[in-house]
Amino acid sequence: MLRREDHYMIKQRHQQGAFIVDIAHQIGCSEKTVRRHISYPAPPTAKRGKKQVAKLEPFKDYIDSRLSEQVWNAAVIFEEIREKGYRGGSAMLRRYIHPKRPLRASKNTVRFETLPGYQLQHDWGEIIVEVAGSPCTVNFAVNTLGFSRCFHVFAAPKQDAEHTYESLVRSFNYFGGSVKTVLVDNQKAAVIKHGQNGNIEFNAGFLQLANHYGFSPRACKPYRPQTKGKTERMVGYVKHNFFTRYRQFESFSHVNQLLAMWLVKVADQRHLRQFKQTPENRFTEEKTALMPLPAGDFDTSYFDIRQVAWDSYIDVRGNRYSVPSFWCGRAVNIRIGLDNRLRIYGDEQLLVTHLLQEVTQGWQKVPEHHQALWQQVNRVESRSLSVYEELL
Repeated sequence: MLRREDHYMIKQRHQQGAFIVDIAHQIGCSEKTVRRHISYPAPPTAKRGKKQVAKLEPFKDYIDSRLSEQVWNAAVIFEEIREKGYRGGSAMLRRYIHPKRPLRASKNTVRFETLPGYQLQHDWGEIIVEVAGSPCTVNFAVNTLGFSRCFHVFAAPKQDAEHTYESLVRSFNYFGGSVKTVLVDNQKAAVIKHGQNGNIEFNAGFLQLANHYGFSPRACKPYRPQTKGKTERMVGYVKHNFFTRYRQFESFSHVNQLLAMWLVKVADQRHLRQFKQTPENRFTEEKTALMPLPAGDFDTSYFDIRQVAWDSYIDVRGNRYSVPSFWCGRAVNIRIGLDNRLRIYGDEQLLVTHLLQEVTQGWQKVPEHHQALWQQVNRVESRSLSVYEELL
C-alpha cells in the first residue's frame, strides 16, 4: 500500500494532466495502482497484524536474492515462494518489494534532444467517437517539433498518403515554417522499404513533399518506435486529454475546429517538467530557427492518368465523368483533392472540374462536352435522286 504522501501526489499530478504511466514511474508503482488511487476519495488505511508480517520473514533472504538478479516481477516471486512454503498473500510481498524499487536498474531510453528548427516527428493515432450521430473511427496525425514539443493535430477519415501529406502541409502553416528533417514511421505513404546497409526507399510523393518544403526525410528503424517517442507520447496525450473532453462531433471539420482551440488553450500550455517551461514558451525560441515556407502549399491531391473513351468519358473510382470531346482517344491527367473534387488536365491546362459522386448518382456530364459528337451523329449525307435512277 502506498503512503499518504504518494496518494496526494498521484491526485495532484493527475489534476495537472500528467499521464498515468508517468505518474506510476515517478511513484514507483503500477499503472493499475495509480488508477485505483485516483478513484479513492481519501487515502486508504489498512491494519497490518504482526502475525501476517511474520509469515514473510523466512523468505526475505530469498526475495532479496531474486531482486539482486533483477527479477522484479512480484507475481513470479510470489509463485516461487509459495512453492517454498509461503502461506501469506501477494499484497504483503508487494509491500515488501515496493520500497526497494528505486534500486531497480533503469530501462529508460535516453532521449535525444534536437536543436531548434531541426526536427519534426510524425505519427498517426486513431479512436472511435461519435461523428454526425454515429460511431466513427477518427484518424488523427500528430506532428511534433522536437525542440519545443509544440505539436499540431489533424483529424481525417483515412491514414492514406493524401491525408498524411495534408497533415504535414497544415502543420508547417500552423508553425509558420518548415524544419530541416522530418522523422516518420514506416507507413507506405512515406517509406516503400528498408534496404541493405541502412538504405531507405521513400515514397515518390513524400520525396516531392520533402523537396517542396526543403526538409530531409528520415524513417525509424523497423520495430523501433522509441526513435520518435516525442510524438508517440503526444498521440496518447491527444487520446486521453482531447478525446476525453470531447466525444461527440458534427463532422471532421468540427473535430479540427475543436482541436485548433484545444491546442492553443490546453496543449501549448502544459508544463514540461524536464524544462520547467511550456511548449508555448519554448516555441518562441524555435520559431526563429524554422525555415521559411515556399510561395504556395504543396498539392496533396491524388494524381493519375486516364484514357478518354470514344464517348468522351473517363472512369474514376467506379463512376464516369465527361471530358471535352476533342480529347477522345487521348490521355489526360487527373487530380483528386481532399474536398472530393476531380480536376482533369490536358497539356497542363485545366479542362473541367467535377465533384466526385457515388455510382448510384449516375454518370456526371457537362452537355457542352458532347455537342461536337452530336453534330457528327446528326449530319446526314444528302444525294440527288439521279444517282439512284442510274443504278436502275
